[in-house]
Amino acid sequence: MAARTTEERITDHPDARDITLQGVLEALTDPVRRSIVRQIAGAADERKCGTFDISVTRSTGTHHFRVLRQSGVIRQYYVGTSKMNTLRRDDLDRAFPGLLDAIVEAANREAPQH
Repeated sequence: MAARTTEERITDHPDARDITLQGVLEALTDPVRRSIVRQIAGAADERKCGTFDISVTRSTGTHHFRVLRQSGVIRQYYVGTSKMNTLRRDDLDRAFPGLLDAIVEAANREAPQH
């Protein structure tokens, strides 16, 4: 049986028309949040919360994901018990053409090279 996908447990996603440039830019001022966005953008598919390479505690990571979600940068939903993350690329590109690509490109430049 396939896992059930649901957003009903996460109720604070803003409507696309309520996403503001101010909110998006404030969310992306933090390097940890830019790293999360960069990692989602570089993934082939959505990412589980526990799979990100971030150097903060779990509770601090939860805070960063909440800021990104409430600003409209990411969408979170559950598949079974896993919280999944995707960029709201269509909404952001429609509201602020080119902004997300510029942010991801800049985040890629500032990311440590392994």
